[in-house]
Amino acid sequence: MDRQDVRRQWERVSEAYAERRNPDGSDAALLEDLRERLPADPLVVDVGCGDGARTLANLPAGSVGVDFARRGLELAAETVPSARLLQADMLRLPIRDGVADAVTAYHAVFHVERTRHPEVYAQFARVLADGGVLLMTLPGSRFETVRRGWMGGSMFFSAPGRERTLRQLREAGFESLETVTADDPLGSSTEFVFAELG
Repeated sequence: MDRQDVRRQWERVSEAYAERRNPDGSDAALLEDLRERLPADPLVVDVGCGDGARTLANLPAGSVGVDFARRGLELAAETVPSARLLQADMLRLPIRDGVADAVTAYHAVFHVERTRHPEVYAQFARVLADGGVLLMTLPGSRFETVRRGWMGGSMFFSAPGRERTLRQLREAGFESLETVTADDPLGSSTEFVFAELG
């Protein structure tokens, strides 16, 4: 699917998504585990931050929120005024090489065509410092679809499956992959992965 179509879809549903999802839950609690792995005063990049209530608000002050949709970033500016916000595609992160201590990507990568996921992981690896940590949603299955009526609009979803995703992360230079299951913002159970850049 055309990336600009995906961006337009998010512009339409950003408010509904922010209103309908729970800002608490065990996937938000994973961010505490992440913080314990990081140095003092870390730089964290939250990819697909949306309104910021679920992830960005629970990250260290001064974290960078990146989102494709301007409306999501407008909501994030209200929710987390201390955050630095960038409108960008995760396929081309406007962040310097090797500066981030962590990257988070909650329910985000599967809005990119699965054939391009390795490009996304290369971007995550590029902006992370050696030993930096990635925390992201791990897809449970292989799929590619447009869900009509999702949050009152339509949304594109695509993933190559769990095992291929883990393999792609290793190929991008990530090591020490550790998976954990948590509740996601819409009340389902989802697997996440912590991965360290080798």
